[in-house]
Amino acid sequence: MLVGVPKEIKNHEYRVGLTPAAVQELVEQGHEVIVEMNAGAGIGFTNDCYQNAGATIVDSAEAVFEQAEMIVKVKEPQAVERARLRPHHTLFTYLHLAPDVPQTQDLIESGATCIAYETVTDANGRLPLLAPMSEVAGRMSIQAGAHCLEKSQSGRGVLMGGVPGVDPAKVVIIGGGVVGQNAAAMAVGMGADVVVLDRSVDTLRMLDARYGNRIKTVFSTHHSIEEHALTADLLVGGVLLPGAAAPKLVTKDLISRMKRGSVIVDVAIDQGGCVETSRPTTHDDPTFIVDGVVHYCVANMPGAVARTSTVALTNATLPYIVEIANKGTRKALQDNPHLLEGLNVCKGVVTCESVAQVQNLAYRPATEMLSEI
Repeated sequence: MLVGVPKEIKNHEYRVGLTPAAVQELVEQGHEVIVEMNAGAGIGFTNDCYQNAGATIVDSAEAVFEQAEMIVKVKEPQAVERARLRPHHTLFTYLHLAPDVPQTQDLIESGATCIAYETVTDANGRLPLLAPMSEVAGRMSIQAGAHCLEKSQSGRGVLMGGVPGVDPAKVVIIGGGVVGQNAAAMAVGMGADVVVLDRSVDTLRMLDARYGNRIKTVFSTHHSIEEHALTADLLVGGVLLPGAAAPKLVTKDLISRMKRGSVIVDVAIDQGGCVETSRPTTHDDPTFIVDGVVHYCVANMPGAVARTSTVALTNATLPYIVEIANKGTRKALQDNPHLLEGLNVCKGVVTCESVAQVQNLAYRPATEMLSEI
């Protein structure tokens, strides 16, 4: 199979779909890889690195899309990229379609086979291709939040870990999944007063066993979210409903009653955000203020640590990329029901039920579309 890697064009996005090591793995298994010029240059993966691994360097994204059968990316295709997709393409990348109607429509019209990293599952029901970036984003949420709490950033002027005789910051984490667990690890390490809310008692038990009295675990209800949000210095939204829009757990009214200069980091912003006042921001302009509360809602947080993120992501995606390349898209999806869960749009049809529901679109199960790939 001919695999293509275009350069990412989203704001301050330096990640790349394949590392040189991943390219070498594909080439050694008999596949061709073309990489857009300077696709990985921002994180030290030069054209020479890719050529030494066996890739062919092409001078434009147009060339990648024209030649490749499978397009491997990191972020959702931007409008100009979506216009280049054709029915013979297999697109493998993050999509986050639920809150993104224009992207969904363009992918439907393209006729391409579109597999989303974030809905691929494993035998335990986990999301193995979302997990690496959730780990990064969870850890970054505390780093970003600590910075936003500084007075120069319009925060309260609170040090995360305090100092002797002065209280530390109170960090409230909504969601105890991968994002929440990694946020908690960083916040505990910085000496913050940490509260994690989740609706799974098993998750709360796990966190309690791991951290003991270094964190507080709370069953998540509207009342408990309100109670802890009102006293939070930093609130991290780490809620995920796979493939679906994030629920709005923090309302506008609640925001209006939070402490002035407190900070919200809405990691769920890729899926629309779990805070009613959230809207996507960029690394160029990462924050905005509503009712005195600083909102950090960067939709590609891991892009700020692009080299770490690229290697972590490729470690997770490479086995699936190799499987698709070796078997062809149809056979790979037929043989691997967990990869099939990642099929979101196929030949003009939405095959992810949660996306179809939230956008009021026609839906067909992925299994019914395999014969058309």
